[in-house]
Amino acid sequence: MRRRRVPFHTIELAVTTSVKNPEPIAHDFAWARERMVQEQLIARGIADPRVIVAVRKIPRHVFVDPGIVNRAYDDSALPIGDKQTLSQPYMSARMSEGLRLVGGEKVLEIGTGSGFQTALLAELCFNVFSVEKIRALSRRARALLDQLDYHNIALHVGDGTIGWSEHAPYHAIIVTAGAPMAPQPLLDQLAVGGRLVIPIGDEQGQTLMRLTRTRNGFKKESLGECKFVKLLGKYGWRE
Repeated sequence: MRRRRVPFHTIELAVTTSVKNPEPIAHDFAWARERMVQEQLIARGIADPRVIVAVRKIPRHVFVDPGIVNRAYDDSALPIGDKQTLSQPYMSARMSEGLRLVGGEKVLEIGTGSGFQTALLAELCFNVFSVEKIRALSRRARALLDQLDYHNIALHVGDGTIGWSEHAPYHAIIVTAGAPMAPQPLLDQLAVGGRLVIPIGDEQGQTLMRLTRTRNGFKKESLGECKFVKLLGKYGWRE
């Protein structure tokens, strides 16, 4: 299926930076990426072939700071500045798999961050709408995603806990930060049959939850334990 280019007027953040040489160093990262897929994803139960293919394709190392590029495929979260992190590869894949995407969906992402998860979603669905609270991160992610030729992504700077109602309802919503509870606006913006994957808990740790909207409410499922930075905003943790 050919992905639709998001009309320019929906992309609220103009690109004022450019990314030269998205490969920060000359080394071939293909071996490291394949080892990550085999040892960190497949060996731990990631089974969705579309998720595995997408992770194999995306150059994760361009989304990290050049100073730690050799850690890009490590089994750990990595700092991206502004007290935010790039999630552990397994967790990015686990959350993506949990959305149960088949290719034609419209997805809302809360927390653009580095843009890696955004790129992964762009490989798995039709359109991605991503909200980031920190303008500098959103600008950098936009530049990287453009450089990598992703045209089915729209970015917005704002409070992710209130979602992006202009483009609702969504077939799936992913939240890449921990919340004390699922924000009501996100639940409201989910289509019937849609899935919300979100870490819920306190500052010490969370449970990754999948909430599926039904005609009578929400079906809740646990996808395992996790630990994310706090989701800040009106319907999340207060600053």
